[in-house]
Amino acid sequence: MTLLLGVDTGGTYTDAVLIRDEKEVIASAKSLTTRQDLAIGVGGAIRAVLEQSGVQPQEVSLAALSTTLATNALVEGQGGRVALIYIGFAEADLDRHGLREALKGDPALVIGGGHTHAGSEAAPLDVGALEMFLRTEGQGVTGFAVAGVFATRNPAHEIEAARIIHEMTSAPVTCSHQLSAKLNGPKRAVTAVLNARLIGMIDRLIGRAQDTLRDLGIGAPMMVVRGDGALMSGEQARERPIETILSGPAASIVGARWMTGADHALVSDIGGTTTDVALIRDGKPAIDPAGARVGEFRTMVEAVAMRTTGLGGDSQVHLNTSGLAGGLTLGPRRVVPVSLIATDAPDVVHAALDEQLRNATAGEFDGRFVRAVPGVPVAGLSEREAGLLARIGMQVHPLGQILRTRMEHGSLGRLVDRGLVQVSGVTPSDASHVLGRVAAWDREAAVKALTLFARRRVGSGDMVAKNAETLAQMIIDQLTEQTALTLLESAFAEEAESFGLPEKDLARHVLLQKGLARHRGLLALDAALNVDVVGLGASAPSYYPAVGERLHCNMILPKHAGVANAIGAVVGRVTMRRSGTVTSPAEGKYRVHLESGPVDYQASEDALAALEAALAEEARGAAEEAGAEDIHVHVERDIRLAQVESREVFVEGTLTVEASGRPRVAHAEAT
Repeated sequence: MTLLLGVDTGGTYTDAVLIRDEKEVIASAKSLTTRQDLAIGVGGAIRAVLEQSGVQPQEVSLAALSTTLATNALVEGQGGRVALIYIGFAEADLDRHGLREALKGDPALVIGGGHTHAGSEAAPLDVGALEMFLRTEGQGVTGFAVAGVFATRNPAHEIEAARIIHEMTSAPVTCSHQLSAKLNGPKRAVTAVLNARLIGMIDRLIGRAQDTLRDLGIGAPMMVVRGDGALMSGEQARERPIETILSGPAASIVGARWMTGADHALVSDIGGTTTDVALIRDGKPAIDPAGARVGEFRTMVEAVAMRTTGLGGDSQVHLNTSGLAGGLTLGPRRVVPVSLIATDAPDVVHAALDEQLRNATAGEFDGRFVRAVPGVPVAGLSEREAGLLARIGMQVHPLGQILRTRMEHGSLGRLVDRGLVQVSGVTPSDASHVLGRVAAWDREAAVKALTLFARRRVGSGDMVAKNAETLAQMIIDQLTEQTALTLLESAFAEEAESFGLPEKDLARHVLLQKGLARHRGLLALDAALNVDVVGLGASAPSYYPAVGERLHCNMILPKHAGVANAIGAVVGRVTMRRSGTVTSPAEGKYRVHLESGPVDYQASEDALAALEAALAEEARGAAEEAGAEDIHVHVERDIRLAQVESREVFVEGTLTVEASGRPRVAHAEAT
């Protein structure tokens, strides 16, 4: 008998599940995610499933972790302070593919160096400029990203720059060629920047999870879910945390398939921060050929084809004040629900809410609170940001007591982006408490907060709602509407036939909306989502039946929908992919581009065979390092040929080698 432990750390909850022989769930549990020390939430969930099942820690054969923390961080714009070393590019290239937006004001150095398409040195690496930059800008940087022009053809300058950075700063370095073998330097640079920004967060998560397993007496190996649903070792995830973006969503798809056996369905997973939608086709989730897209960023990370939007149970509720009618929108930023923060500081929260309710007019910061998050590195703050953080301290405060000037609003936003501070406000979770759908936290605090929000005025001068209950239903209705639009956008994106407009416009098109409403006039219009939807997430049974009615589709809510991510984390396989290229810089010369540098051959087949052998060795080694056994290797070749004077000429060959096996499990001790 094998006992598999799956753990998923989300923005709000950490889930744990125990599965026997990969066939049945024998226990599941939830614990609040504790940002100040992730081990508390992880340990709470694991202890609960062990107690439920009566399983001894030493009986666990394998532990696997999925997480939405990386996804949430990128959607919300959070993460550590980074620096980019951009080798051989022009300053203007910083504006391509959203690279400047990904830097978020963090420093970047554009220096000479880089290579040509053929892999030869284009210019010497400007070591002096790099060393000067590190002396002046290196302080407070939690991770460096290095991207060189044509580094996938020859990574020598990236490797040398990384060596210098490590010697001078000891900070972790991400080289773009390690993340993707594809061309497109600016896009690789974006991926490297995001990886560097996530390193500290994911390293803390994995480290604390491993500490927790050890403290509980679980000696089984720990795996981590990648964004394509496959497993890798905890050590590999620490080096390449960018590969864990969409980890939680990918695990949920694997879990949905395991629970339902669905061959063709949309999977929609609602969490505290995001809603993630993907299509299962022929029993498998599709891999996005363009790279994972999270929020505004398109990366070069292989991941499931998924749309991730900032919409969840803890999404901030916004009031639209433009126009006469007003209205509500949700997200994309997550805030701590008032009903939840009231359980941590009941006296402070209720005293502030009661005082605000006694005021004759609604205040800008009514029903909003703030607190710092301990244990997050604070280097690199401005004087104003550091002062504001010190004023907040570790206690819960009404937001209006903290913000003294308009300029501090921007400082607060940057502290939130760095993950140093959490803001609390009205959310759909609070609305669910008011309506009696959920009873996990402090309902009375939720009622008070929604009463205050309902007093706010729209453009016409009228109040948003007459009472907390009316506002709560408006919030839930808005969640239903935005979820439906997300599903429609995903469906249009997967349609084989083009409709000539962007998915966002098609989902909101008046004819489609009239069809969903079953319009009957001179025209009879009917529309529906023509595929089953698997609703996942702890709150799915509360929110998703209305979504199914809105879209006239079959909504499947599995028994263990609330812990689908944790299930998917532990029923996946270890898969490692490595890619490489053979080019032909001159007739009769075939160049293999390896990490150690270019190597030339006189025959294309010899070059391809050498590349395949190198990639297979690397992929198999990575799979073994991740803890795989019974490894199978699969090779895909993409050869580009050209017709020149009635003969075929080799232009370029790209090889992708995949090594896949089942995770090695520990043998349980006899009891």
